[in-house]
Amino acid sequence: QIFNQHNAEAPNLEQASHRMAQMEPNLDHDVSWFLLPSYWAKMVVALISFLCFANSYDGDFVFDDSEAIINNKDLRAETPLGDLWYHDFWGSKLSSNTSHKSYRPLTVLTFRINYLFAGGFYPVGFHVINIILHCTISVLMVDVFSILLGGLQFSNKGRRLNLAPKSSLLAALLFAVHPVHTECVAGIVGRADLLCALFFLLSFLGYCKAFRENKEGHTFSVFWVLVSVILGAIAMLCKEQGITILGLNAVFDALVINKINLLELIRKLLYKDKSLENAGLLRKGLLFRITLLMCGGASILYIRWRIMGTGPPAFTEVDNPASFADSLFVRAINYNYYYSLNAWLLLCPWWLCFDWSMGCIPLIKSVSDWRIIALAALWFCLIGLICQALCSEDSHKRRTLTLGLGFLIIPFLPASNLFFRVGFVIAERVIYLPSIGYCILFTYGFSLLSKQAKKKKILAVAVLGILLINVMRCALRSSQWRSEEQLFRSALSVCPLNAKVHYNVGKNLADKGNQSAAIKYYREAVRLNPKYVHAMNNLGNILKERNELHEAEELLSLAVQIQPDFAAAWMNLGIVQNSLRRFEEAEQSYWTAIKHRKKYPDCYYNLGRLYADLNRHIDALNAWRNATVLKPEHSLAWNNMIILLDNTGNLAQAEAVGREALELIPNDHSLMFSLANVLGKSQKYKESEALFLKAIKANPNAASYHGNLAVLYHRWGNLDLAKKHYEVSLKLDPMAPGTKENYNLLRRKLEQLQKKGG
Repeated sequence: QIFNQHNAEAPNLEQASHRMAQMEPNLDHDVSWFLLPSYWAKMVVALISFLCFANSYDGDFVFDDSEAIINNKDLRAETPLGDLWYHDFWGSKLSSNTSHKSYRPLTVLTFRINYLFAGGFYPVGFHVINIILHCTISVLMVDVFSILLGGLQFSNKGRRLNLAPKSSLLAALLFAVHPVHTECVAGIVGRADLLCALFFLLSFLGYCKAFRENKEGHTFSVFWVLVSVILGAIAMLCKEQGITILGLNAVFDALVINKINLLELIRKLLYKDKSLENAGLLRKGLLFRITLLMCGGASILYIRWRIMGTGPPAFTEVDNPASFADSLFVRAINYNYYYSLNAWLLLCPWWLCFDWSMGCIPLIKSVSDWRIIALAALWFCLIGLICQALCSEDSHKRRTLTLGLGFLIIPFLPASNLFFRVGFVIAERVIYLPSIGYCILFTYGFSLLSKQAKKKKILAVAVLGILLINVMRCALRSSQWRSEEQLFRSALSVCPLNAKVHYNVGKNLADKGNQSAAIKYYREAVRLNPKYVHAMNNLGNILKERNELHEAEELLSLAVQIQPDFAAAWMNLGIVQNSLRRFEEAEQSYWTAIKHRKKYPDCYYNLGRLYADLNRHIDALNAWRNATVLKPEHSLAWNNMIILLDNTGNLAQAEAVGREALELIPNDHSLMFSLANVLGKSQKYKESEALFLKAIKANPNAASYHGNLAVLYHRWGNLDLAKKHYEVSLKLDPMAPGTKENYNLLRRKLEQLQKKGG
């Protein structure tokens, strides 16, 4: 239902109490848009934001989700809840040298709750929560934009008035359907940005509540200011950007509540004007509130610093090449180029990519690079907007533009590289909050065009077209985030120079068993980034499996030369050297891997295999025992211990190890099989039979299981059952070693028995 604007708003304006700051002209007067009651406006925003991302609800865990969720021990019940406060977002200790220092305990807590209620790693529940969060945030945006675009005013009954219902609806719709938000909503790791945004907005709305006059007649409430600070702290515990809301609350207070003219204030400060106290600084308790915000922010940062430690996060050159440039000029010019690309993603979110590092954006190294134009365009627009925000005689224009620029720039500051190095070049997720400022500026620009345009309906249709295109782009991008294969392949056309894109496509193909295609992408990743040690390691692994050992050794040797503490590459190099029968070098490589990664069960397992090949049985058993201590569910290490003890005649010890292993991994059929063999040799036929049958039930198509059970029956004298399982074994694997010979022996024995019986 569309209402006439003047009829809808006039009664509220009559009842309004004019004690609160109000923007003089009504922005809605010039906006050609739909006017809906607040409830319906929020319903429309919620529905459209849901439609944009609904198709991501049954997507997989993709990209960073593996490290932040699947491999994060902080989600599991056995990890004490208290540990969340001392670990980073990825589950590493904040005190560790390898920690990224991303401190988001409340986000991890929500992942843990998801995991608990789902009963495991089922992505649907994680995705549904993300979609609900974005819809909730988009609905809150209606209230936030009504304040930012229409001003803050309350009725005599203390109810906040929406003085810009059409503008706030348009801005909220622009926010809800912006395609750059897809990473935050469809990627589960984006939960951090969503939770941060939720408490960011609640902090802002709480701060606005502080100016509703109470029964005692006080002009502001200290309680709500403190609530706003607490909500800002919660936002920061979800993601680092949350702390910026305290600065934005101060800006809002100065501009909207106190109506400070920044240019006039700067002039008075410069000329030490004696009338400074009349400029608004001391009126209405502004300095007191800003002091509260500053003290709250400083306390939050201090507590975080104490928990996090003083060490900076460890990033590499490939994560953020510009920050490692020696020249200050190169760093500055590339940072500004990154800002221009972020601005372009807000204006034209068509080319989206899950990762923008590793050569995706080559460095600008001289002023002759044509991309300098993007910097000039960015600063031309920013300076123009800043001049209008400071110098315009229209106070409404000054405040709207300043608030728009404030919400665009201030939440982006933690990702700007200005205060500390960040671990990315561009990250679409960090634009979630700055897009609020973009929506304010877009809506204000639309109002100016509407004021000038003769055919306002055409302009409204154009904006509707933009919204519709964005909805379709969100749906398409959400579908790409449903699986790693689609996500990684979608990036090939956007960032063909990004080595990480090719690496991830190759890894996805390798996981699916398509090694030939994976090799192609791994080689391209190494070509694009000759120091990409992870690509070298994975390529070396595939070549090792294809028995191309010499090239595998070259790649792995180069990887450990580039990164000497790369434990996985050292281990894989040891495996290759072992296959080439260079045992001393292999042993040295294994021990180097363990030196760099103390808790490395797979390396101990491979070291044990090397010792077994060298008949160093005690060393082999010790290595496998270390593997099982570090990883009690390491089935291969347990199995090898049982088999080695069995082969060396230590049946009692083999039996003890087998029973210990089955207590820890009761459903492992390979352990049942190995222990059954030991029990059979110890003439514990009944128990051996039971384990063989249990192993066969778990894995009925294993020829060796049937073959060895047949041998047991053969020894036991149960010849008919022996014959039956020999036949099953040969049917499953006609070339099974020893089975055919044993079967022929059994047949001859049966024939002899038949002759005697005859």
